[in-house]
Amino acid sequence: MSETRPLPEAPEGDFDRRGRYEAMMEVMRTRMTNRAFAPHAVPREHFEMILEAARHAPSGANAQPWHFIVVNDAAMKERIGQFFVDEQLARAKLKMGFPTPNYNGMKTAPGFIVIAADFRFVKAFPVLNDGSELDLLYQQNAERILLQSVAAATMSAHLAAAALGYAVWWITAIGQENMQQRIKPMLGIPEELSIIDVMCFGPPQKASYKRWKKELPQIMNWERFNMDNFMSDEDIELWIKNTRHKVMFKDESKID
Repeated sequence: MSETRPLPEAPEGDFDRRGRYEAMMEVMRTRMTNRAFAPHAVPREHFEMILEAARHAPSGANAQPWHFIVVNDAAMKERIGQFFVDEQLARAKLKMGFPTPNYNGMKTAPGFIVIAADFRFVKAFPVLNDGSELDLLYQQNAERILLQSVAAATMSAHLAAAALGYAVWWITAIGQENMQQRIKPMLGIPEELSIIDVMCFGPPQKASYKRWKKELPQIMNWERFNMDNFMSDEDIELWIKNTRHKVMFKDESKID
């Protein structure tokens, strides 16, 4: 006969604060990507407010392995933006078939923040540091922890910018070593750090639009994974071929 255990007492506090939730969701829903911005002077206070939100993000081992470099100099934005335009052209020549955005909008973005990560903090996460095969697996997981941590801070910054009324642009095409080596000296970033993302924001030059998002039942599973939501390798290949180019850049209301 199984023992009947009493239910735990409810903790004190209001855990159904719908007003706060709806305020947050309003920011989430209206955080939209734009790649062309109208001229606008972003006050220093706004940069500080945006990065104040970023610094409160969670991180593995509370390592906070991030740095943010605000770039206001127009010539510097032009130079960094041109690196991305060059990368765009290089991809086109390689015929990757990837629908690359127009990076020229970076050059005149009113808000421009470079995000750098300190990968040395992987040592703060569970690792063996003995060079073994098992250690390699732990090292790989440690890198995932670090990247998730930096992504959390970056997303917090994006939401803060959206809350202030700005359109935003999350730019991630910066992993190549040659891009790192060209940009880091320009901004005085130490060799030990790695540039992960660039965040651009400002008033949109043209109205932003909502891109397609999966419906909640497609991503939410109760107790066990719902295999109706699983995509086979063939499904993913077809999605890349037939759908990716639509959902990346088109207004969701205009997707057939």
